[in-house]
Amino acid sequence: MITLLARFRSFPGSVRLLMVQQFTINTAFYMLMPYLAEHLAHGLGMAAWAVGLVLGVRNFSQQGMFLLGGTLADRLGYKRMIIAGCVLRTAGFALLGFTASLPALVAASAATGFAGALFNPAVRAYLATDAGERRVEAFALFNVFYQSGMLIGPLVGLALLAVDFRAVCLVAALLFAVLTVVQTRALPDRRQTRQGGAGLRGVLGDWRQVLANRPFVLFSLAMIGSYILTFQVYLALPLGAERAAPGHGNAVTMALFALSALVAAAGQLKVTAWARGRWSQQRSLVYGLVVLGAAFVPPLAANHVATSSSGLVHWAQAMVPLMACAALLALGTALVYPFEMDTIVALAGGRLVATYYGLYNTVSGVGITVGNIATGALWDAAARTGHPRLPWLVLTAVGVLCAASVAALVRGGQLQAPVPTASAAPA
Repeated sequence: MITLLARFRSFPGSVRLLMVQQFTINTAFYMLMPYLAEHLAHGLGMAAWAVGLVLGVRNFSQQGMFLLGGTLADRLGYKRMIIAGCVLRTAGFALLGFTASLPALVAASAATGFAGALFNPAVRAYLATDAGERRVEAFALFNVFYQSGMLIGPLVGLALLAVDFRAVCLVAALLFAVLTVVQTRALPDRRQTRQGGAGLRGVLGDWRQVLANRPFVLFSLAMIGSYILTFQVYLALPLGAERAAPGHGNAVTMALFALSALVAAAGQLKVTAWARGRWSQQRSLVYGLVVLGAAFVPPLAANHVATSSSGLVHWAQAMVPLMACAALLALGTALVYPFEMDTIVALAGGRLVATYYGLYNTVSGVGITVGNIATGALWDAAARTGHPRLPWLVLTAVGVLCAASVAALVRGGQLQAPVPTASAAPA
């Protein structure tokens, strides 16, 4: 804890504020979102298709709009987009708690999603700008705050649910409202020093420039697999928990989610420092992807089912492989994330950083969607054919393919940073 505080204090005030902001954002988000589907389905009695629509609109309005959010951040300034996103999410979260109308819920869901598309690329570009040469260290510490919010948020939300779902929404909205005020008053303005025209033609020119960056596009495509794998905390692991412990899936899933966040938050700085002391940045990235793929080997090798009448040994045989998977996913993410974020900045050459982050997040979002559909289909196929190991085998193969793809880019010199053509500067 002392080392964490010392590292935190060593960064400029703007970087520290962005880290605290991300902790607050994740706390507010994860205190509400894990319980939204339950509220819609049972609290409001909505049909399953309507629940899927509300959740799907939120995901699409965030993942599908990242590129636009990043472009706006580069053109209008990082601070403006961060504040705009916080305002939108304040309104969206408040509306989720006070409406039972499907159109209003869809509008609220779209607002919360688009809010993320506005502030996520801006925050990362701002952090990269103000951290300077300490970008890798800054992103590692940033992930500690990120994961800590993911860990605490569901627990706070669970406590507030003892009152009602409206209380959860109000507190989450209040946190974003406070963030809006604090950022307006305390966050310095930042934007890219730009070259090129304004308006639609200028925006399209920016997008063409980013898409013409072949190393960046190849890196974005190669990294899709890593996002498919890390998202399995929300899909394959819950399905595996219910299969391994019928009737206890929710409790096991919550424990796995908490374990994943705890490992990432507690180990991030040590993992980053250890990797930097032994390997190059690119090799650390490849090895982290190998760990992500290896995370699915324990459940692949296991096939135990625990029930309420099972003994301790049988429960351990069923749970330990899933726990190992969650812990290795967190460890692999901790190893990959800082170097991944820094690689994007390097490939951008110091220009249009938020736009690069926006496109990268859009590509990964599409990959997650396709990956979820494929994983669900694999799960159904495994149940039909009596081959429960099939999803774990394919996910392991995805990790191997992802690591091999990035390693090929490294060997081909594709991930070398270009000479910057312009630098980021305070507005």
